Formats: sequence, structure tokens, C-alpha cells
Amino acid sequence: MSCCGKKRTSLKETMTGQRFDNQRRSSQAATGAALTFEYIGSTAMTVVGPISGNRYRFSGPGARVDVDARDRLSLVAVPNLREVQG
Repeated sequence: MSCCGKKRTSLKETMTGQRFDNQRRSSQAATGAALTFEYIGSTAMTVVGPISGNRYRFSGPGARVDVDARDRLSLVAVPNLREVQG
């Protein structure tokens, strides 16, 4: 009995890649701005932006990191992170 799983997997990867590229292009066209977030916790923390896929490393208390504007809504919900105005 033959298996068509490899073809199915290949097709899925191709379609997912195309969809991701289209979403990324439209998001980049909408905004390319960067925002700054400050970590107010007591240790260190790494956060992954769900839209951009960027890893944001906050090395310790008071650490400030520039963040892709597309990830803003997710990062404002993270405890011990605050958006720096201006």
C-alpha cells in the first residue's frame, strides 16, 4: 500500500508559506514603526512576538527593547512589561 503523506505534507508547507508571506507583506505595508518596551520585573525575560516572530530579550530590571509595532497588542498584555511613551 502506498502512502501519499509526503505529497500532502509538501502541499501543506507550500500553502502555509504562501499565506504567511502574504500576511507579512500586508502587515509591513501597514506599519513599519518600532515601539519601546521596558521590563519592570526582577529577573530577565524573553518574549516572542506572535505576529513578527521576533524574540525580544529583556536582560533585567529596567531593560528597554525596541519592539515591532505589530506585536504591540500582545506585549502590553505581558506582566512586568510596559510601553515607554515618546
